[in-house]
Amino acid sequence: MVHRPVPFDELDRKIVAALIANARTSFAEIGADIGLSATAVKRRVDRLRESGIITGFTATVRPAALGWRTEAYVEVYCEGAAPPRRLAEVVRNHPEITAAMTVTGGADALLHVRATDVEHFEEVLERIRTEPFIRKTISYMVLSHLLPDSPEAGAARPAAEGAADLR
Repeated sequence: MVHRPVPFDELDRKIVAALIANARTSFAEIGADIGLSATAVKRRVDRLRESGIITGFTATVRPAALGWRTEAYVEVYCEGAAPPRRLAEVVRNHPEITAAMTVTGGADALLHVRATDVEHFEEVLERIRTEPFIRKTISYMVLSHLLPDSPEAGAARPAAEGAADLR
């Protein structure tokens, strides 16, 4: 199967940037800003969705509003070579893990954990540590967000003007 590059021009960049800034922006509003009809914007958005460039639309909620007041990053060190697929199975079993990735360096994976309080975080950490292939963890509690307007902090918009530039 041959994958052809999906055309992605300056108008597509502007559409994607507008949707990143506010996914509820109407096609008519986007079109007025970039010089296209609402129908043309919709066609482009449909193409971008079909090609997998746009993967979905979402609402951003401040975690504290949902009771998630404690946040940490956890380095995970595995015994031997734990395959990413096995790590993915483990993290899916913990709803408190909001992001997980394999990483370079000493750790095998990095987890972003949100909990209601420190006791809840400790309980989550103990559940993670019960996995037989996890050798150790190192945790870093988040004290404050230096970029409070970032998505990681629960902000609705990119941190700076042009952050959605996609270049």
